[in-house]
Order: sequence, then structure tokens, then C-alpha cells
Amino acid sequence: MADPHVAFDLEIPSDVEYIEGVVELARQRCRELKLSPTKCSLNVPVALSEALSNAILRGNGATGQQVRVRALVSDTDLVFEVVDEGPGFDLDQCTQDCTTEENLTKEEGRGLFLMRRLMDRVESFRNKGNVVRLTLHRE
Repeated sequence: MADPHVAFDLEIPSDVEYIEGVVELARQRCRELKLSPTKCSLNVPVALSEALSNAILRGNGATGQQVRVRALVSDTDLVFEVVDEGPGFDLDQCTQDCTTEENLTKEEGRGLFLMRRLMDRVESFRNKGNVVRLTLHRE
């Protein structure tokens, strides 16, 4: 990403009660960047909510831990990084196609599928915690 600047950088308690506030802040940044209404109202809120809930419920899985959320903006991309204190996971192995017959009735596994459908790129790696990076092209 060429010359990004930080739109916000937050550390929140590992509690689902904080998701809505972070998502609203992300929506505001999207509107300020003049992203399409669909990206501001659907893509970013759903994908970021899923990433945050996964970090809180699956990554950390315990109270007393923190989740870091950063939004980086460049001329071409809007990137969200969600960092938890968990052990990490294999993104490809954990992503299931929830549209296939064997997965239609399963409640698990939909979040990563949605993130990958709504964002232009989804990555997972370790860097001072487990990081999920969501990238949305601004065009």
C-alpha cells in the first residue's frame, strides 16, 4: 500500500458490546472517503463486524484481553487490521463455502465466507498477535 495514513487506531476490550461503535466509526470514515453507499452500508460493516466478533469470541475467547483495530487509507485502498491475542488460524482451511448443500444448514463458518465475498482481499497472519487484514479498493 503506497503512503497510507491511519484513519483510526483503537484498542478495545474483548467484548462484543464494542463492535457497534467501531463499525459506526468505520462507516463514518467510508463516507468521508466518498466510497459508494453499498460499500459504506454493507461491505465494510458486515466484514468488519465478522472480523471483530471472530477476534473477540474465537481469537481471544476470554475476558481481560484486548482487540486492536486499525484503519489505513491510501489513494487506492481502505484497509482494516483486526488484531487479537489468540493463536491464529489457517484462513483457507477455515473458510467454508456456505452455499454448498452440505454447509447450508451449518451456523458456523459463514463469517470468513462473507468477509471474502464483501472485501477485495482478506489475509491472516501473525504479527504481535493474530492479524486479519481486510482490504477494500477505493474505486
